[in-house]
Formats: sequence, structure tokens, C-alpha cells
Amino acid sequence: MSLILKILSYLCLCAGVRCVQQVSWLPCKFTDENVFMKDGLTETQHIHREAMLQFGQAGDPPVNPHAVTFLITGSKLDLRRFIKGVEVDRLDCELRRYSTEGIYVRWPFKEEQEYNLWFSCILKHAEFTVTGFLRQPSDQPPPGQQDYRSWPAIEDRETLTTSVAMVIKTKTPAVRASLGSQQKLHCQFAVDHKAPNVTVEWHRQHRGERTRLFSHNGRTGRSEGSGVGQRSLADGDASYSLPFAKMTSEGTYICSVSVIPLFGSVEISFHIEEPPRVSLNIGPTLSLQEGGEQKVSCDAERYYPLDVEIVWYVQDDAAAAGRRVGAPLPKELQNVLLSSHKHNQDNTYSLTAFFYLKASLKDSGRQYTCSVSHQSLRMPVRKSFILMVEEPSSWMDNLFFGLLVVVLLVVLLVLLVVLLRYLHSARKQAVLKKPY
Repeated sequence: MSLILKILSYLCLCAGVRCVQQVSWLPCKFTDENVFMKDGLTETQHIHREAMLQFGQAGDPPVNPHAVTFLITGSKLDLRRFIKGVEVDRLDCELRRYSTEGIYVRWPFKEEQEYNLWFSCILKHAEFTVTGFLRQPSDQPPPGQQDYRSWPAIEDRETLTTSVAMVIKTKTPAVRASLGSQQKLHCQFAVDHKAPNVTVEWHRQHRGERTRLFSHNGRTGRSEGSGVGQRSLADGDASYSLPFAKMTSEGTYICSVSVIPLFGSVEISFHIEEPPRVSLNIGPTLSLQEGGEQKVSCDAERYYPLDVEIVWYVQDDAAAAGRRVGAPLPKELQNVLLSSHKHNQDNTYSLTAFFYLKASLKDSGRQYTCSVSHQSLRMPVRKSFILMVEEPSSWMDNLFFGLLVVVLLVVLLVLLVVLLRYLHSARKQAVLKKPY
């Protein structure tokens, strides 16, 4: 019974979605290149062509006979396992020729052809980026020059039989971190043969400056910098640990893996996002007499990056504000003023939105809400207060209050006089009782 349930669950998961085990092809964009000389200068013409990435065995018929087919045959590297668990319909596939820049190194496989043509395959998803290098054995001799000068033409319906030679992947193509947080920038690589001379490097690029953070040379075993575990490198894990995110940590992080003649890299955009701390200068209830005035402020403090939106709303019925159905829509206040942005020492920002509230009896019971929106927040932060307006006291009330104060003062004065007379009389009697 449990086996049947597992089978049914598997079928349900795969319904409407091509599972990774079922992926036999992917539509791709093939950007071909035509390199030529013009007026003594090297120019490149980019040609966008329809292509298919097809998995199978040598000699398999193309899925789409009208497109260029890149047939990936079996090797120690299966590109499909790097896209496991995702809906492949959301994958963006791009194929390009890859130039070894005139470097010729025999790839360590026993084949009749010693020379290879190379292609790069980039698979992009919202959650990861994968770059694979496809190797096509060629019976042509090494060109002895820049290979792009003698690339063979690829026909429209041609099938290119290839295998995957190297893969590099990141599961963190874009990272948004708060100040002080610990982050791990993912980078994974694999090569189709054992003990390759792999060089791994991490760089950070920001505002035109490029800084090397870590490097490891597989041939010498020497490493420079920190952030990458030495033991994990042997398993193809080149992830970089950032122990404490700071403003200076922002930038583009580049993980590069080199196995001559291949050089692959993935980029990770790293941004700091600090949510604002929102507060009001008054409590949840504001009591004023009719005609009274109060400055009401909403402070958004220590946020990053700069852009923030502060809006004040008013709702006539505070009790209805909590209802989802039938509640009147709040109105945006128009008499709101904004302070200038305050640049704090930690490079965060602060901003105040305020207005002057003049109390009126008709406004009593209204709810005022400050709404703060920022890219670090999934939902705006809201802070509210309820205005309670009291009627001003009449002249009769003022007269009664004044008379009451006078009476109290007279009573206190009488008590003081009586107390002084009592003390004077007691002192006089004490003097008379003395025998000397």
C-alpha cells in the first residue's frame, strides 16, 4: 500500500511539470558569432539562431529537425542533476561558442580526435545560475591561432554531438542581507575527470574596483585569502562565507573556476537592505481640547538604501478600521511635511514625516495612521493613534474652579494661623512652669 502511495505522489508531483528525470530536451537561444577583419580591425557579428539542447545517445534523431541541435551524450557529468527539482519551463537557456583564446590543451580522454570545439551553456532560473561547458571532438587540427578566426560554420539543421566537461553553479545569484548578518555565497563546480588542476578564485567588484578575496591553486595546493573551506574544495564546494555584512560588503561577487583551457564564472549581486524602525512621537491615544494644536511626527530611522515612502492616512471610524469588509477607505493627508534625509554614521538614513493637527470636535474618534514602505519590507509598517477631542471648559466652570481655589487657600491660611497660635501658647506655658 505504501508503494502505491509513493507512486501516486510521484505522479502528482510530475503532473503538468516536466521532472528532471523526464527532461530530454530544452529550447535554447544560440548566439552564433562571425568574426571577420574590416579596415584592419577585428569585428564580431552576433547571429541569433534557434537551437535545442537535447539529452540522449549519439545518433538520436533531433527533437526539432528545423533547429540546431546540441546533443549531449552520456559522460560523468549529467547537466540535468544541476537543475533538479525545478520547473524547467521557467529555465532560460543560452548557448554560445567558447573561445580558448588560442590555448590548446588536450582534454584527458582517449579519443581519436585530440582537438575539441567548445560551447558554453548558461541555464538561468530565479533561484540559481548554471554554466556548463560542452565539448565537441573535432577531426580538425589545432588552429595554431585564435580559434575564433577559424570556427567551422554550423548549418541550420545540424546536430552537434557533445558531452559536458565542466559545470559551475550558484544557488545565490542575488543576495539581500541586513547589517551584521552572516551570509554564505554559494558556488559549486564539477569536472568530468579526476584530479584536475583546478584554480578557484573569488573577487568582489564595486564601483569599478576589483578586489581579490580568495584564491586556490590545485596544482601547487597553495591558497591565499580566507572565506572558503579547504576541505570542501575537494568536493567541488567553493562557497564563500561572509561572517559580518557591512555597508562595504556591497557589490558583485565573482566565483571563478579554471581548468585549462576552460574558465567559468558565476556572478552574485550582494545588496544591503536594512528595514526602517518606525515610531510616533505620541501614544496610541491623543487627547486634545477643541482648538488645541499638536505636532504629530512619524520617524523612519536607520534604513538602507535611501528610497523610503512615508504616507499619513486618516479614517473617520476607528472601530471600522479593523474590519475587512464594509470599512470606509482611509484618506491620505495632504498637509504632511518631510524633513531632510539624515545620514547616520553607519551610512543608514532617517526621515521624518510630520503635520500639525488642530483639534475639532468633528474629528474626535478618527484614526490616524502612518504607513512606511521600503524595499526591505514585504509589507508596509503602520503605526496608528486615535484622536479624542474634548469640549473647552465654559466661563462658569472657570469661575467655579477659581472660587474653589480661593476657598482652599483661605482654609489653608486659617489652619496655618490656628497652628501658629497653638504653638505660641504652648511655648508660653512651658516658660511659666520653670521654677527658676
